[in-house]
Amino acid sequence: MIKRFFSSTLDVPAISAVPRHIAIIMDGNGRWAKKRLLPRVAGHAQGVERVRDIVEACIHQGVEYLTLFAFSSENWRRPQDEVSRLMELFVHALEREVGKLHRNGVRLKVVGDLSRFDTHLRDLIERGEKRTHGNARLTLTVCANYGGRWDILNAFKHWLADHPDGGVPDEEALAPYLSMAYAPEPDLFIRTGGEQRVSNFLLWQLAYAELYFTEVLWPDFDGKQLEAAIQSYQRRERRFGRTSEQLDKR
Repeated sequence: MIKRFFSSTLDVPAISAVPRHIAIIMDGNGRWAKKRLLPRVAGHAQGVERVRDIVEACIHQGVEYLTLFAFSSENWRRPQDEVSRLMELFVHALEREVGKLHRNGVRLKVVGDLSRFDTHLRDLIERGEKRTHGNARLTLTVCANYGGRWDILNAFKHWLADHPDGGVPDEEALAPYLSMAYAPEPDLFIRTGGEQRVSNFLLWQLAYAELYFTEVLWPDFDGKQLEAAIQSYQRRERRFGRTSEQLDKR
């Protein structure tokens, strides 16, 4: 059965002091390494270590969903040796971290076009998702070979498969087919590394997310940095199309 997707453009979601769902573009690994005269892969390796810290910080803060952009569909354009090392790091992280995630009550999800990954990596992803499926303390989603446009087109393709007579779905009909229909839309979007764009990440889901950009490179982004982002979020006025006066009357 397709789960109903809650849309911030159709309904006004409940607002809490702590974002229920945080989505992060983990940018700056290569520049972090370059500043230290290290190969780029050293920055990526350090970035993987940082993920563990941020997962723990999210649990401490009471965040329910954390989504990380690990590898975009455009990242295949990078040098082949870097792509190969990124795949190796992904495999190593799954082999090493799934048990820890499970012990900490974290549910792992990996979304994206996984068909391009080799059999061993896809098997590790499947086993990791199955092992942690029943956990509810935090849902950690890793977006790998993911693109926001791919997500929307893929959803439409699957909708058409279920509706062979054709037609055009509306937002409510199409949304449950998106890759993250199991999660609420992100409340807070963070991009580290100084760039200020969404880079084809969760294009549908970020419609009403609060955006937070920081110069801090991902390997240096720690629990204190996350807390600063959440504090910035708490100062925002989340209107969802309404006026400030309407919020004051609540």
